[in-house]
Amino acid sequence: MIQFLEFSNLALFYYYLCCNTAYLIMLMAALHTSIKHQHRLKSLETSWIKLSPLTPPITILMPARNEEKSISIAVKNLLTLDYSELELIVINDGSSDRTLELLRQEFRLRPVKAVYVAEALSAPVRQLYRSDVVPNLLVIDKDSGGSKADAVNAGLNAATSPYICVIDADSVLERDALLRIMAPVLADPNRVIAVGGIVRVLNGSELEGGRMRRVRLPRKSIEILQVIEYLRAFLIGREAWAGKNMLLIISGAFGVFRTDLVRAIGGYRSHAIGEDIDLVTRLHRYMRDKGQEYEIRFVPDPVCWTEAPSDLASLRSQRSRWQKGLLDVLWPQRDMLFRPRYGRIGCFALPYLWIFELFAPVIEVGGILTIILAACAGMLSHEFFLQFLLFGYAFATVISIGSVLLEELTYKRYNDWQDVIRLVSYCFLEHFPYRQLQMLWRLQGMWQYLRGDIAWGVLQRVGLQSAVVKQE
Repeated sequence: MIQFLEFSNLALFYYYLCCNTAYLIMLMAALHTSIKHQHRLKSLETSWIKLSPLTPPITILMPARNEEKSISIAVKNLLTLDYSELELIVINDGSSDRTLELLRQEFRLRPVKAVYVAEALSAPVRQLYRSDVVPNLLVIDKDSGGSKADAVNAGLNAATSPYICVIDADSVLERDALLRIMAPVLADPNRVIAVGGIVRVLNGSELEGGRMRRVRLPRKSIEILQVIEYLRAFLIGREAWAGKNMLLIISGAFGVFRTDLVRAIGGYRSHAIGEDIDLVTRLHRYMRDKGQEYEIRFVPDPVCWTEAPSDLASLRSQRSRWQKGLLDVLWPQRDMLFRPRYGRIGCFALPYLWIFELFAPVIEVGGILTIILAACAGMLSHEFFLQFLLFGYAFATVISIGSVLLEELTYKRYNDWQDVIRLVSYCFLEHFPYRQLQMLWRLQGMWQYLRGDIAWGVLQRVGLQSAVVKQE
């Protein structure tokens, strides 16, 4: 028993050390990439992208299920984006609230008969609608397929543009977001097959006319902690992975893909839980199986603002679902591991997800329990505990602070110095006790998946209406 506790404690120590060292390397890589990107921004004229005849049309796909609190604002926001050729398809995924009714009233929808070829699998489509006031707006009313992937597939079948952009109905894009996210595509259209943009937490900020009026930090602690998570995940994690063409996740809230390639792999896997990572992983696999040169890029400045869960129950449901989605992708693609055909994806990116993402809840929760047992048995040395705090808690906290400072030095979205100070102070709470709560929720998600429970769970949303500044 003593040897087991000593081995377990030591294993957790080295696990934290390796995990945080990996994040430190990614932080340095992201800092280097951010500096290069800032130099490129100085010469980037978004007006040229808008006016260029080479700029390809985009179809925005927005799945919506029970989004009556956000749908009108979200659609208005997308219809006023600064982009030359834009088609918007809203997919009403069997909503039981007033989502479709509000769309009918706001945009004067009328039923249309159009050719609809179901290349990608989805639940049956009930009706197609066109707007009498917005010619480029199409609404698809369909039965619920039980997943976002199923809803996006219905929109994919109706898309007419060479590129699709998938965005959530509780999100808001900045006016020039599409122009910026398409810059890598225009720079190398033959190689760049997908681009992800950064997603940030909307809670606490103010909207006016469907536009971001003022960026502010949320008031609730649970929301501020998610702001830090998003900054670390996007500004450090995804920017570093994309720099080596190993990006496996393009957020389902904001990403652009080549339509022909998405259709070539059969669209989204209709029952995928983590449809974002599933699609990108399958794109990597498809391109490498074909032996084609390609890049999947990430652009950190076209911002998508999205509503984050504001209560523990909703956050628990979301994080459990994310863990289910990760397992649902990694297990079917396990044959990609360490195979030369899949290069860096099979040798680095996927093993990282297995060890430091999928198994993290099992390793960390189990390790913490053995530390508690060792302490209760009087076998926990003070020297080991101090080292554990240094490399497990302090090291991770410094990396989180680094992500906040990286944001402040480069993009400066939080201009109020009080917001920046609050962000830095909350970095000390992120790794205790918030991280341990997350590990328990993710462990719950794994258990649910293994016993066949793949339900999404319910997220209580306040809606975009809550961020709207009322006109006097």
